Amino acid sequence: MSASVAVILVLAVGTYAFRLVGPALHGRVELPARVQELLSAGAVVLLVALLATGALTEGGGFAGWARPAGVLVGGVLAWRRAPFPVVVLGAALVTAGLRAAGVA
Repeated sequence: MSASVAVILVLAVGTYAFRLVGPALHGRVELPARVQELLSAGAVVLLVALLATGALTEGGGFAGWARPAGVLVGGVLAWRRAPFPVVVLGAALVTAGLRAAGVA
């Protein structure tokens, strides 16, 4: 067995174990309200950081203005509760339109 296969198996077992822990401990472990609030805030912070790095960077540098503009339009459409296909198409059309107009 090669090292990469062993690593993949260990990661698969760990992932499966994480999936089992939730249902196994449900009702047995009670988190305080403050911890639940912190976990919710932490999840939001991680999602915003992922959005920012995905929208603003490419190859270690600035991605240009077209992509952040498309992400902004998609975010506004999602915030306004537009249907998912409208959000995706709106963001894609704004990004493609800006790139076609010469905005990097």
